[in-house]
Amino acid sequence: MSEATCDIGLIGLAVMGENIVLNMANHGYHVAVYNRTVSRVDEFIAGRASGKSISGAHSIEDFCKLLKRPRKVMMLVKAGQPVDDFIEQVLPYLEPGDIVIDGGNSHFPDTIRRTQYLESKGLLFIGTGVSGGEEGALTGPSIMPGGSPDAWPHVKPIFQDIAAKTDSGEPCCDWVGEGGAGHFVKMVHNGIEYGDMQMICECYHLMKSVLGMSNEEMHDVFAEWNDGVLDSYLIEITRDILGYKAENGEATLDYILDAAGQKGTGKWTATAALDEGQPLTLIGEAVFARCLSAIKDERVAASKVLTGPDAKFSGDKKAFIDDLCQALYASKIVSYAQGYQLMRAAAATNGWNLNYGGVALMWRGGCIIRSVFLGRIKEAFDRDHGLVNLLLDPFFKEAIDTAQPGWRRVISASVEMGVPAPAMSAALAYYDGYRCDRLPANLLQAQRDYFGAHTYERTDQPRGKFEHTNWTGRGGTTASSTYNV
Repeated sequence: MSEATCDIGLIGLAVMGENIVLNMANHGYHVAVYNRTVSRVDEFIAGRASGKSISGAHSIEDFCKLLKRPRKVMMLVKAGQPVDDFIEQVLPYLEPGDIVIDGGNSHFPDTIRRTQYLESKGLLFIGTGVSGGEEGALTGPSIMPGGSPDAWPHVKPIFQDIAAKTDSGEPCCDWVGEGGAGHFVKMVHNGIEYGDMQMICECYHLMKSVLGMSNEEMHDVFAEWNDGVLDSYLIEITRDILGYKAENGEATLDYILDAAGQKGTGKWTATAALDEGQPLTLIGEAVFARCLSAIKDERVAASKVLTGPDAKFSGDKKAFIDDLCQALYASKIVSYAQGYQLMRAAAATNGWNLNYGGVALMWRGGCIIRSVFLGRIKEAFDRDHGLVNLLLDPFFKEAIDTAQPGWRRVISASVEMGVPAPAMSAALAYYDGYRCDRLPANLLQAQRDYFGAHTYERTDQPRGKFEHTNWTGRGGTTASSTYNV
C-alpha cells in the first residue's frame, strides 16, 4: 500500500502543471502527480522531476493514497467537462474534509456549481485562477483562490509560498471569496489582459501606419515606455518582440499572420458585463477586434473595394509618440476602472466580500497584466475602501487630466488617418459619457415609451415613479410593466 507522504497532489502534467509541481517541490513540498496519459508521469519523474520530492502514480486510487489528510487534490486540466470528469474519478477515494482544487481557466458559474456539489458531499472545493504562463508557474504566479472558505487555511501556506512576491515581499495570492469569486477575478484579469494587449497593438499600428516607424524605432519607444508609468510585463515583451530577428536577420513579427486567436475568457468577461448591466466597453471592443482580425480573407477582399482617407501625417513625430504614451496610459486607467466596476457589481449579485486593494496586490506580480500601475490601484483603495470608480481617485483624476489633451489628439488622428483604434476610442467615449451629467437617454426613453409604452421617469418627480405618454393620441393609457434586464 502506498504511504501517505505527499503534501498535495496534482492531476495534469501539461506545461502549467509540470511547472507548478516543480515550483511546489522547490519550496520544500512533497507532491504527488498523475496524468491521464500515464506515460507522461514516467517521463516527468525520470526527467525534470528527477531527484526532487515528487512521486508519480499510475492510477487515481494510488494517487489519492499518496496524499496526507486532509487530502489536497489540485487539477490543471482543460476547462469544462474534463474538470467534472476528474472530480467524479477522485470522489470514490476521498473522504469528508478533503479538498479538491481546480487551477484551470474555468468559467465562474461552473465553479459555483462545483463548490455546492462537493460541499453537499462533505468535501471542500477551491476554484483558483493561476496567471503567469509557463515562466510564472515555475518561478511564481499570481494565484486567485475562491470557493469553500474552510479549505483556505489548509492550502494557504503552499499557495503563498509558491506565488510571486511584490518588491516588499508580499505574496501575490490571498483568499478572494466564496463560490466562484476566485475564477471570476481571474476572468476579469484575462479581460483586462485582452484590453491591454489590444491598446498596445493600436499604438503599434499607429506608429507603423501613421508615422511610418521601423521595428527598431518602435523597439526603442517601447523600451523607453517600460521605464516610465507604463512599466509592465506586456510593454516589456512588446519591446522584445519588436527587437527580435530570426537567424536569417528577418523580423519574425513581420511574417506573423494578422488573425488573432482567443480561448474565451475575454468573451466571458464581456458577457458577464452585459449580465450585470455594466459598461465594459473597452474590453468588449478588444474582444470584437480579435473577431474582426480573424476574418482575414474578408478583410483582404474588402481592402480592394472600400476606400478611406489618404491623408499623410505632417506633424511633430516625437510629440505624437508622447501623445500615444498619454493615450495608452489614460485608456489603461479607464480599462481598470471598468473592470473594477464589474467586480463590484458581481460581488453584490453573488454576495462576495471582495478586497479590491487586495486584488490589485495579487495582480502586482507574477501575472500577465503585472505592472507598476497596479500599485497605484492598491493605494487608491487603501485611501478609500468604498471607492466607486477609479476615475474619482485623486491620483487617477490628475493622471487623466494630464493625459487628456494628447489622448484626444491621438483619437482625432486615428479617425483622420483611417487607422482603427477601437479600444482607446471606446475608453475616451466612456470617459466623456461618465463625466456627463445629462446624456441623451431621455430621448431614448421617449422612443421606448412611444413604440412600446415602456414608461419613463421625470426630472421633476422622485426616482422610481414611472409615467406613460399617449404620444399619438391613439395608444390609450395602458403601459408596459417596467423592468431592467
